[in-house]
Amino acid sequence: MAMTPEKKVKDNVVKQLKAMGAYYFFPATGGYGTSGIPDIVGCYKGLFFGIEVKAGKNKPTALQENQLRLISEAGGYDTWVNETNVGSVAEDIEIALAHLVEQ
Repeated sequence: MAMTPEKKVKDNVVKQLKAMGAYYFFPATGGYGTSGIPDIVGCYKGLFFGIEVKAGKNKPTALQENQLRLISEAGGYDTWVNETNVGSVAEDIEIALAHLVEQ
């Protein structure tokens, strides 16, 4: 069975998160959850993060953008990745953590 483009991006993100020792999970989004929750949620050295994963050059929906904004407003790190920017997830989280520590 062929791997979907989004699955390839998710696998790349997971590889980076595992290598840095981050805690993460994939929230269940059944009929009881909140719409737009990021695909991957986790924590790294006290920094809460939410990552929305897209295939190709796709971007988040308005609902997803709203949830990412709420994470940011609460002091967490929010991002979305697709095939064009997936390679920098670990580096971007490290930068966000450094900014948090500076505050």
